[in-house]
Amino acid sequence: MKTYKIALLPGDGIGRDVTEAAKAVLEKAAARNGFSLATTSYPWSCDYYLENGSMMPGNGIEILRSFDAILLGAVGWPRKVPDSVSLHGLLLPIRKAFVQYANIRPHRLLPGVQGPLRSENFDILCIRENTEGEYSGAGGRVHQGTDSEVAVETSIFTLKGVERILRFGFEQARARRGKLASVTKSNAQRYSMVFWDEITQRLSQDYPDVEVTSYHIDAMAARMVMAPESLDVVVASNLFGDILTDLGAAIQGGLGFAASANINPDRSAPSMFEPVHGSAPDIANLGIANPIAAIWSGAMMLQHLGEAAAAGKVMAAIEATTARGIGASPGRDKTEAITASVLSALD
Repeated sequence: MKTYKIALLPGDGIGRDVTEAAKAVLEKAAARNGFSLATTSYPWSCDYYLENGSMMPGNGIEILRSFDAILLGAVGWPRKVPDSVSLHGLLLPIRKAFVQYANIRPHRLLPGVQGPLRSENFDILCIRENTEGEYSGAGGRVHQGTDSEVAVETSIFTLKGVERILRFGFEQARARRGKLASVTKSNAQRYSMVFWDEITQRLSQDYPDVEVTSYHIDAMAARMVMAPESLDVVVASNLFGDILTDLGAAIQGGLGFAASANINPDRSAPSMFEPVHGSAPDIANLGIANPIAAIWSGAMMLQHLGEAAAAGKVMAAIEATTARGIGASPGRDKTEAITASVLSALD
């Protein structure tokens, strides 16, 4: 029997509850499909930071490198640790160290889920550049605490980085409905975003079967609300992709359905899978967090590991659960009840 080594990072707040739920579902799906998951949990979190002065140990990256995949719950607890510390201490270092340059977030309505839009017939796959761009961390502050203080944040766009994420987007579009929307703000950002547009047009020559349209970020935000059914694959920079995918989560019914994958496409290092709802401190420890985003992220992990049949069964179990109305409305059902329903549907 094949065994996959999975690192669990439950993290903060509701991350612990939803990771436990996803673990239970994924282990059952594995057992039913002829493989197993060997999971190891690490307590790296804001609590860990308060005790140790870092979000993870100095050799944390090397510890994770030996795993086949990573399942993350949530990172952040702003009342304890500033988000700028927790994010740059755990999540971003993992994405960069393991070259997880493709962040994938699916946006569609699950059966039984009521979205806020009149249009319900949409299926959008957002591809976000994940390791450079606006989140490169290049910059600094000088003359702090004085009237002359200056803050500089520099976006870094490389030919290699932009080209590889666009190629990834083109390949996803080719495998889906053959439409790619590339998102920039090249009318205002005359260097980095014009650079992105030029690479998009050049690469489009290699994909004559893919229909390519370039949008400005503001126009894309409007289109995702007014005509989401017109979109297939959307590819954007780190910042723009971050913003658009939260909008995508909103139109699919809320952050409780927001699954994601941080992919290392050449598989030279582990990829990481996470719901993107955050740690939700206001509902932590109440047992009402929706685990569907975490379970969906787990299904994406199984797909990445090559266990497509098991991934499909997990998604079918999620859809059967929401079709019954369980987990379909924010805050109505307990975490335990939603998890039990998905586990039952696997049977």
